[in-house]
Amino acid sequence: MDLNFNKNEDYNKLLVTDLKKRLVQIKLGGGKSKIEKEHAKGKLTARERIDYLLDPKSKSIEVGAFAGDGMYESHGGCPSAGVVVKIGYVKGKQCIVVANDATVKAGAWFPITAKKNLRAQEIAIENRLPIIYLVDSAGVYLPLQDEIFPDKEHFGRIFRNNAQMSSMGITQIAAVMGSCVAGGAYLPVMSDEAIIVDKTASIFLAGSYLVKAAIGESIDNETLGGATTHCEISGVTDYKAKDDGDALDKIKSIMDKIGDFDKAGFSKKPSKKPKGNLKDLFGLLPKSRADQYDMYEIINRLVDNSEIEEYKADYGKTIITAYARIDGWAIGIVANQRKLVKSANKEMQFGGVIYNDSADKATRFIANCNQKKIPLVFLQDVTGFMVGSKSEHSGIIKDGAKMVNAVSNSVVPKFTVIIGNSYGAGNYAMCGKAYDPRLIVAWPSAELAVMSGNSAAKVLLQIETASLKNKGETITTEKETELFDQIKSRYDEQVSPYYSAARMWTDAVIEPTETRDWISMGIEAADHAPIQKAFNMGVMQV
Repeated sequence: MDLNFNKNEDYNKLLVTDLKKRLVQIKLGGGKSKIEKEHAKGKLTARERIDYLLDPKSKSIEVGAFAGDGMYESHGGCPSAGVVVKIGYVKGKQCIVVANDATVKAGAWFPITAKKNLRAQEIAIENRLPIIYLVDSAGVYLPLQDEIFPDKEHFGRIFRNNAQMSSMGITQIAAVMGSCVAGGAYLPVMSDEAIIVDKTASIFLAGSYLVKAAIGESIDNETLGGATTHCEISGVTDYKAKDDGDALDKIKSIMDKIGDFDKAGFSKKPSKKPKGNLKDLFGLLPKSRADQYDMYEIINRLVDNSEIEEYKADYGKTIITAYARIDGWAIGIVANQRKLVKSANKEMQFGGVIYNDSADKATRFIANCNQKKIPLVFLQDVTGFMVGSKSEHSGIIKDGAKMVNAVSNSVVPKFTVIIGNSYGAGNYAMCGKAYDPRLIVAWPSAELAVMSGNSAAKVLLQIETASLKNKGETITTEKETELFDQIKSRYDEQVSPYYSAARMWTDAVIEPTETRDWISMGIEAADHAPIQKAFNMGVMQV
């Protein structure tokens, strides 16, 4: 290995170390003292409940671990959005589990909590995946109620989705393991089956204090909406559990008896490890986002037996299109090539830039994968579409629109991995969040923004200096440098993969070596949902 490889390796491993440290802190939820308080009540924490529920030693992936990270600091923070979401296996059946974290503001719902819960339901709906709710929440976080209550993508959408999933035949199981109040009380009742833990759990539209204030009735919460009330009198819940473990065991028993699902029928063969060493990814990916590298070397470390069947290998070289397998699943890869390449007319093309021919090739390949029922995997490291008179006169907007059209209308499952840059319209064409990837993840090296920090800072600096000059201020070289650094620092914070993950623009920030597991589990989930419609790109400018 050369010196540059070693420098890259050291840098990228430090990024992963930082990722792990951040995750350790986030997994503490509201902190050790809050965890101890839950244990003192005889309750498990959200993460302990999920660990108990999922099959031992089975694979799982966590969606939205960084949701809310760095947000709501004036309200004391909201680690992991106060809810833990994992895709895993219960009694050998793949499912998605949603567990309120009562150590974070008693499990109250912040705006980002609603967004994360809706994302979990979206995954269940798209993939026809069983969903399990472990309910322990004080309801809407009142200081921010105006940002979570009335809109289409707010709290109420959860119950609309409950009803929709029920009509679609998607299994929903709820276990009430703590508070379940106000509007939130509808969730377990709208699930297929509801379990409630005796003494530590309750369900009611209004608690004892509000009941006293509203109608003058004096009653304790246990009598009002405890397990005995709802299992013996109201019939709201179906099973009474003596403690958390008993409730989770009942879920396991129910899941154990669920029948098989209709399959989409994606091609699967025995898995083969890549010939290339997965850990080489750390050395292959350059420290600087502006540096060139060979995307084929990255693909070589991700796909089974390091084998690809490349489509149009000598055409449109700044995008790689190829058939391959990951963990045995057939996939179609659409990846940005990041090194300088020569076009057919011997001109050099910049890596990471989408040219006319690249967009045309990708469009055709996406159509082919749809025709052959092959899931698509997008490996993003894109700076955008090529600009300038030559590209404009060649119709880059038209060719780019065709690619966006193909991505938008694709009916096979799509999965997106943001390896490096994800800038501007390149993010859209390479299946960014707005284009409904079944899962979208970022490596710690990723950057998401309209443009790079340097480019944006230069543009914003011109605007800022022009404004100051109009006010009569003299802009010295030192002042200009100071302004540039301030602008770039602010912008760089926003391009961080953690900034994106906090806002659920991506599902996770992952170690590069975890990429195969995410794609494999994602396709397995997608195989639960047979494709219902044909691929049709509609009207296009040819």
